[in-house]
Amino acid sequence: MFDIGFGELILVLVIGLVVLGPERLPVAVKTVAGWIRVMRSMAANVQNELTQELKLQELQDNLKKMEEQAGKAISPELKASMDDLKEAADTLRRSYQEPVDSLKKQLDPEALADQEIEIPPARPASAGTPAVQKPSPAAPSPATAEEIPARPSPEVRDSEPTPSPVTAAASDSQKH
Repeated sequence: MFDIGFGELILVLVIGLVVLGPERLPVAVKTVAGWIRVMRSMAANVQNELTQELKLQELQDNLKKMEEQAGKAISPELKASMDDLKEAADTLRRSYQEPVDSLKKQLDPEALADQEIEIPPARPASAGTPAVQKPSPAAPSPATAEEIPARPSPEVRDSEPTPSPVTAAASDSQKH
């Protein structure tokens, strides 16, 4: 890669030994070796990715060529059959799309706002069906979350805790 011979490598090590000293030279060699290792792995990753991309591009090109050749080699009867199937699929798609579109129009919020909706009056309960009991007005309504006052949790305290009578008596006896 760099075309460095053995003599040149010895010269670099001697200069490094003189400049860095025997204590820092091993750390510097390990650091440089780590950098070289990282750079080699990055270069290998880039090379692998490029190779994969080239293979993928080649496969896509071959696939396009095969599709073009297959399209030319199809008999006219098979083409006619494929066209009939496409028309049938489009007809089915349209037949299902029409009810969906009409439902969308019926459920459109703007269209609903323009129409008046009549709510049928409630029918009286007949003898054959059980009557639905209405809650009595005298019964209290269940409390909502807004009406219930929130209690602070025991872990959260804004002020100092009040001492118990035993600890208060002990602290008073220590003061005297």
